[in-house]
Amino acid sequence: MPVPHDIPAEAELWDAYAESAFKDDAEPVFCWTQYAGHGPGSELLGAPRSVLEIGCGTGRALAHLAQRGITSYGIDLSPVMVKKSTERWAGTGAVFACGEVLEWLAASGDTYDAVYSVFGAAWFADPGQLFPLVRARLNPGGVFVFSQPPAIPGAYGPQGMYKGGFAGKAMFTYRYSYRPAVWERLLTRAGFASAEACVLDAPKPGHIGTLIVRAEVPSAAG
Repeated sequence: MPVPHDIPAEAELWDAYAESAFKDDAEPVFCWTQYAGHGPGSELLGAPRSVLEIGCGTGRALAHLAQRGITSYGIDLSPVMVKKSTERWAGTGAVFACGEVLEWLAASGDTYDAVYSVFGAAWFADPGQLFPLVRARLNPGGVFVFSQPPAIPGAYGPQGMYKGGFAGKAMFTYRYSYRPAVWERLLTRAGFASAEACVLDAPKPGHIGTLIVRAEVPSAAG
């Protein structure tokens, strides 16, 4: 059953997060995991000429791709985040837009070689709505890749999440967690030709791993 996302309230939550997320000495970097220098890099996207990052946050990953000559667009719910990203990475060529991802994808006519999310909108949007919209925005042969923490065993589907602990103003959102096989099934049902989901172990045994999911659409020849 769908949960009742309050988009203005969620935008306020991410605005508050943006105030602490940006670091003056931050550099462009692409990493799928929560551990610096661990795991695969942008090669999971293939060799795209254009990319869209959904829930682009601080924009570091998008700036990294833009500096490599890839046409790079990002969408984020937080106007504060988008303003800071636009200012911080103005010289890279990356383009940042503010909007709710489901509405934005439904209204857009643009297509991309790759759509991706690093602990971003793919974690916080209903996959039953998100995945068909992403599929429609991908060029033939395109890929959709996202990463996030793996599900806690026994806790599947939408999960409520408060910001900053359990005191103060009640600012919350929903994130979505499933077993890898369920992610794969949701993607193929949305029209992807193939999907692979796995949990990459953390660099230190016993620490939280990273769910990485990659799906492809058929090529023009297929």
